[in-house]
Amino acid sequence: MTARFTRRTTAPHTRLAAVGAIAVAGSLLLAGCGDQTDKSSSSDSSSSSSAPLASKLPADIRKAGVIQVGSDIAYPPVEYMDNGKAVGIDPDIADALGKQLGVKFEFQNGKFDNLIVGLQAKRFQVLMSAMNDTKARQDGVDSDTGKKVGDGVDFVDYFTAGTSILVQKGNPKGIKSLDDLCGKVVALQKGTTSEGIAKTQSKKCTTDGKKAISLQTFDTDPEALLRLKQGASVADLNDFPVAAYNAKTSNGGKDFEVVGDQIEAGPYGIAVGKSNTQLRDALQAALAAIMKNGEYTKILQKWNVTDGAVTEAKINGGS
Repeated sequence: MTARFTRRTTAPHTRLAAVGAIAVAGSLLLAGCGDQTDKSSSSDSSSSSSAPLASKLPADIRKAGVIQVGSDIAYPPVEYMDNGKAVGIDPDIADALGKQLGVKFEFQNGKFDNLIVGLQAKRFQVLMSAMNDTKARQDGVDSDTGKKVGDGVDFVDYFTAGTSILVQKGNPKGIKSLDDLCGKVVALQKGTTSEGIAKTQSKKCTTDGKKAISLQTFDTDPEALLRLKQGASVADLNDFPVAAYNAKTSNGGKDFEVVGDQIEAGPYGIAVGKSNTQLRDALQAALAAIMKNGEYTKILQKWNVTDGAVTEAKINGGS
């Protein structure tokens, strides 16, 4: 399968890749080794006062030469650990942004559904974790309850992806769409867009007189994939690039396959605190610069995800 596009959001939190040399790193077993402890990894960008957009950064960040990035680094090919370093689409884009801004992006590993809390607690300065830009996140609203749960965040949109249904190879349960999941067990990562989609579909199932979906949620996507591999669930919902990557690489392509069309495609965004508008605008300028100079396209070509490219560095373009 060629990994093509169109991650992660849900309700309050709701996150193909090249094969060849990275196929082993992206296998299910190795992906499962990516734990959620606070490991960190720095990008290779060099701090430099001569960087073209360094002056746009807040003075304290420019002086420190580092931007702390919160990320759930267990989501290949978007981000995953390789020999103790964060690699993937997001780290490569961060490196390119760092060259424009004259700073390093240091990736800090954490659970996906705790990242926004960490940003608001100033543990991180930005988030890059295949995080969907949604109106609920922008406004700090729990989209399940409609209640305000925080100040919200701003996003600099840098990619587009939808949710896909991943099933066992050969599709033994005959899953073709969300409607086929009614009354069945589905495993997925909690705090993601996929969880929100599954909950909405489950309500639709009962409205249509069918049984609800039995959801099994996990801290990481590799845990959900293991349940699917074992036959304990009929499907895993995750972002298309991740689903396609695992279908291609897990056990040499013998474990999984993607079925149906992508669901609710939308932008990934770099999340920044609402009060940090100078940093947000600096990131937007840096993204626009790497789109113009071709670095952005080269990164997407490297990971075979050019269909997910955006043509404009928008702020809060999600809905």
